[in-house]
Amino acid sequence: MNTTSLIRSALVAAAAVLSLAGCVSSPPAAPRAAVDTTTPAQRLAAVDAIAGADDTELSVQPLRDAQVDDLRQTAIAQRKAGDLAAAAEALNQALLLVNDDPGILQERADIALLQSDWVRAETLSKKALELGSRTGPLCRRHWATIEQSRLARAETQNAVSAHAQIEGCTVPGIKRF
Repeated sequence: MNTTSLIRSALVAAAAVLSLAGCVSSPPAAPRAAVDTTTPAQRLAAVDAIAGADDTELSVQPLRDAQVDDLRQTAIAQRKAGDLAAAAEALNQALLLVNDDPGILQERADIALLQSDWVRAETLSKKALELGSRTGPLCRRHWATIEQSRLARAETQNAVSAHAQIEGCTVPGIKRF
C-alpha cells in the first residue's frame, strides 16, 4: 500500500466516524427542581399571619414567673437587635425554669425557624402542642410552624397535613348578650 492509499483510507475512516458522531444525540437535560427561595423571616411572617388573634375567639394565656418573663423580654430585645443566638439562649434558660410552658416553647421554636433549624422548630412546636391548648392563636402558631418547617425540608405532603390542622384551632368565643 502506498502513502496516498493510506491517507485516503484514513480520510474515509475519519469521515465515517464524523458522520456517525452526528447521529448521536445527547440525553435531554433533567428538569430542574424548583428552588425554594423562602427566607426564614418570610417563613416566620407566614406563621404570624396564620396565627393572628381576633376579638371573637377564646385565647387562654398562662400565668408566668417574673424571672421567666424577664428572660422572655431579654429574648425579644435580642431578637430585635438581630442576635438570634442570644435570644435562643435566653429562652433556653427560661425553659430550664419552666420546661412545660407552651408559649415559651413556641417562642423558642420561632427563633429556631429564624435560624433555619427546621427540625428543632418542628420538635419544639410539637411539644408545645402536646402541652398546650388545642385552640386559639397559639395552637395555629404551632401548626403553622410545623407546616413551615416541613416546607423548608421539601416535605410537601407532610406540610399539607399540618396545614389541614390549623382550621381546627379556631373556636369562637362565648357570645354574651
